[in-house]
Amino acid sequence: MEEEIVARREKGGFWVGVAAVLFYPLTGIARRVYVGAEKIPRQGPALLVMNHISHLDPAVDAVFVHRQKRVPRFLFKESLMRAPILGPIVAGSGQIPVSRGSAAAGDSLKAAHEALQDGKIVVIYPEGTITKDPAGWPKESFTGAARLALQNDVPVIPIARWGTSQIFNGYTKKFTPFPRKTITHSVGDPLDLSAYRGGNTRSASKLREVTKIMMDDVTRLLGEIRHEEPPSVKPGDTA
Repeated sequence: MEEEIVARREKGGFWVGVAAVLFYPLTGIARRVYVGAEKIPRQGPALLVMNHISHLDPAVDAVFVHRQKRVPRFLFKESLMRAPILGPIVAGSGQIPVSRGSAAAGDSLKAAHEALQDGKIVVIYPEGTITKDPAGWPKESFTGAARLALQNDVPVIPIARWGTSQIFNGYTKKFTPFPRKTITHSVGDPLDLSAYRGGNTRSASKLREVTKIMMDDVTRLLGEIRHEEPPSVKPGDTA
């Protein structure tokens, strides 16, 4: 029975297939190293918490999750839904639009809650944007991921990824596919947040503490990938 579950791939539909046709060749420009990928559940809901270093991250991370036989749901900028080519793919594959700075901003978290309740995999970048830290370490993060983690009793899994910014730097706009780079994903153990799920799950101090727990683990994993000691203080950039 266990082998049968592992072998079964979550169905994604037409637009997920289109995304795979586009993204698999794109991510093939780099070597892939997956550490601990077996920790991603092959069925049922999970919240994947990741660092954000390059505009290539969503495509690379989507392929990573898809290779684990799951269909990822990302929180995307609402404006991407209107993009000529990417828009239909993002909308058709069940991604979650984020309308920043508007009255509809809370709807994105509501849609993410619903995806988790429906047994989906949701991928979130708590930093909101790619880090502006010149060394590529995670910056101070927003608390939306913590809200999802506390209000849904699902596995919360920290994942660090490194290598995409060496291929495409989002701030210099420099694309350097050669010599061929290596992109590494390292998956941590599910976080035990049971002590935080009781009481007021909207407490600002509690949300900040849970955010710190999540991103500290992501940062630790990133340090292991890079064979470097993470900074003791995160960059204070919240833009």
